[in-house]
Amino acid sequence: MHQPKAQLGAREAAELLGVKLPTLYAYVSRGLVRSVPGERGPARRYPRSDLERLRAQRDARSGGTAAAAGALRWGEPVLDSSITWLGDDGPAYRGRPALTLARDDTPFEAVAELLWSGTLPRRKPAWRADGLGVPLRLLVPLLPKRNPPLTGLAVLVSTLAAQDPGRFDTRPEAVSARARTLLVRLAAGLALGRDAERVEPALEAPSIAHAVSVALAAQGGRKAVRAINRTLVLLADHELNASAFAARVAASTGADIYACESAALATLAGPLHGAASERVEALVAEIGRPERATRVLHDRMRRGERIPGFGHPLYPRGDPRARPILEDAAALTPRAPALRTLLALVDGMREAGRPAPNVDVALVALGAALGLPAGSGSGLFAIGRTAGWVAHVLEQYQAGYVVRPRARYAATQEAGSG
Repeated sequence: MHQPKAQLGAREAAELLGVKLPTLYAYVSRGLVRSVPGERGPARRYPRSDLERLRAQRDARSGGTAAAAGALRWGEPVLDSSITWLGDDGPAYRGRPALTLARDDTPFEAVAELLWSGTLPRRKPAWRADGLGVPLRLLVPLLPKRNPPLTGLAVLVSTLAAQDPGRFDTRPEAVSARARTLLVRLAAGLALGRDAERVEPALEAPSIAHAVSVALAAQGGRKAVRAINRTLVLLADHELNASAFAARVAASTGADIYACESAALATLAGPLHGAASERVEALVAEIGRPERATRVLHDRMRRGERIPGFGHPLYPRGDPRARPILEDAAALTPRAPALRTLLALVDGMREAGRPAPNVDVALVALGAALGLPAGSGSGLFAIGRTAGWVAHVLEQYQAGYVVRPRARYAATQEAGSG
């Protein structure tokens, strides 16, 4: 993992800003950029965070230059964060590679605490919830059978908010305490709209991964719980993805933790974000059998159609989170029909020189291996990513400013009167 230098020399700093050295020194004299002593010799160093903040502010004030517009399209950083760094090897949470945390079977609860506090607990945290917080008899009628998991989670969160008068307490310890209880309830809430009788047993499970396994009726026992835990760890955060950004925007206005979670869930539900795995499921259903994978793939390529679940703008060499999840899935139930079909598609994409699978394909593979209901991938995504959302909410509360990007005005051509 190669992280960019935290401090730059004068010429590097000027190049990053796109200015000449005298302009850089003028910024320093005006207090816009800090100048700190170098480790060796008299040369001064300039914090990258100061430079990137100044560049973003300058671009925004210019009315929305191409650079400012690109910042919201997989481009330059739009705000400072010390939560997650994205490199070629995937995310690193507070400096700890997610792949290592998953490989070491670090409990998801411990990873969440790491994201929230910056410290990895030595022992597995014991999270508990006093029931679901809402009578099931009130929720079940609102959720007809076979609703997507995200629908049930959204209803649960908004109902819990309405019953928590103390939710406006934004002190870190208060937010973290609510988040622990909320995650237990969300994991159990995956059963809503599917099999509500599984909610209570899931609430009694000894871990979030175990609760997810119970709520979704996963097959595979301890191995299933282990694979789910590793997946949740790999999904825990991914820097300023769309849902995390939505949570931060809500938090920047002072919205409570439930409102921030609702904003994130609503964003995650989009087919281009967390619900992308459902498009992969539909493709697998269309293929039907492993031997048809290459034919369907070639037909789609001929029509110029995009293959969902492959490629990632941040990982041109392949999504590093996908491989361990795919390996777990293949080890659990290698003969599962849907899994064999999906792996045949992965092989066909590789042979055609197309992009590697991303985490959406991996989630569908794990669901197939564990016998999970359709749509479970987005539910797993939501549970894992809630850890990151809470971290971003806490960081945004501490930042104390409203997230308000500038727009680039684009005049539309109106029809003339004559």
